[in-house]
Amino acid sequence: MKTPINELSHVNIPVVLLPDDFRAYSKLKVDNHLFNKENMPSHFKFKEYCPLVFRNLRERFGIDDLDYKESMTRCRAFNPSLSERHRDLAKNGKTCELVQRSATAPSITLSPSVLSQISVLNKPLRSYGFKPKRLRSQPILEDSSGKSGAKFYQSYDKLFIIKTLTREEVERMYSFLKHYHPYIVERHGKTLLPQYLGMYRLTVDGVEHYVVAIRNVFSNHLTTHKKYDLKGSTVDREASDKEKEKDLPTYKDNDFVKDGTKIYIGEEAKAKLIETLSADVDFLTKLHLMDYSLLLGLHDCARAEQENRERAEREEEEEHEDEDDSESGSGLESRGPMGDRSWGWSGVAGMATPPESPHTALMRDTSLQYEDAIIPELDIYAIPSKEGAPTKEIYFLAIIDVLTHYGVRKQAAKAAKTVKYGANVDGISTCDPEQYGKRFIEFMSKAIE
Repeated sequence: MKTPINELSHVNIPVVLLPDDFRAYSKLKVDNHLFNKENMPSHFKFKEYCPLVFRNLRERFGIDDLDYKESMTRCRAFNPSLSERHRDLAKNGKTCELVQRSATAPSITLSPSVLSQISVLNKPLRSYGFKPKRLRSQPILEDSSGKSGAKFYQSYDKLFIIKTLTREEVERMYSFLKHYHPYIVERHGKTLLPQYLGMYRLTVDGVEHYVVAIRNVFSNHLTTHKKYDLKGSTVDREASDKEKEKDLPTYKDNDFVKDGTKIYIGEEAKAKLIETLSADVDFLTKLHLMDYSLLLGLHDCARAEQENRERAEREEEEEHEDEDDSESGSGLESRGPMGDRSWGWSGVAGMATPPESPHTALMRDTSLQYEDAIIPELDIYAIPSKEGAPTKEIYFLAIIDVLTHYGVRKQAAKAAKTVKYGANVDGISTCDPEQYGKRFIEFMSKAIE
């Protein structure tokens, strides 16, 4: 991913995207010749779809390409815990880790649309001297998957989600992108639709893997204590027993109602949120899309405070143990209150200014931020609960899974469910886009107070 982004930085930003930009691509072929064979296949191909379009979208969503590349391809210095360092120092006096030299550089193939705007030079093979070992941070596989069998990965800093796609879904994305980009421009980024940031194909041993990169709905520094997938329907809308066994289960509509859960944000915030939701739903309805969901995450502030206190006590005990075991003046750095956590951005103060997100204006207008909790530049989907709410919470919410077209297959599914459950259209998730959107907004309006 690094090479296409680096090359793209040399392409002039077009004033207007052309139709060809929505079918353009860049290709990368890598032959490793035994380099880093423990972590990478010897031969693979990498393809990026619509590079100029997605770069424009990243810019409109306030995501700098360097920060995006850093999050997706991060290398971090080998950083063992203090106790491990003490053990190594005591055993060896000092440690030194080495890495192999680089042996190859990839070859690049660009589509005519991109090739006309960039001149790719044949770069000489680079060789590197020995350097301290750096660890490649692989995307983290999430303990969740969709009905389609899609897998989800998090970037190392948890700012982005990588979702696997089928070839059919890639074609849908192509079609959707032509409408999605103008809508994002029109709304100035003020939307709860998924923030699509890039689409790629990786070919290894002749097998093609398709993925799309999306901004993470949840916070990378605030714990999500509970999450729901809400569609506004009732038939088969409960979390299974197997799902409930997970560390963070995804509950559904009937669970939401049974739990008595509400989104307590106040009338002003509700009006702004429903306006954004309605605009997004109208957009999806016009494209005959349905079966989307509202992903809702709950951060319990009181529970988080208790968890932080317990964590601080444990770390303090560990530090005391380390101090007892270590010699004075060892020169080892101590960990701050954030531990070894690091952000995938260049720092909040230096990052690109994000667009007027669905919720940042709301938080600024109503002064509802909780001190040292919400970071508006990162937590763009966050809404704090109103004053006087039963529980002090922070809500993270956005629309997900928006690529399902109401075609012959879904119409057949609706007919089958109608025969099985009766003509109760309010309870069946599969229905025509107009009815689906109306029911979706009605359910959310009742859920928000």
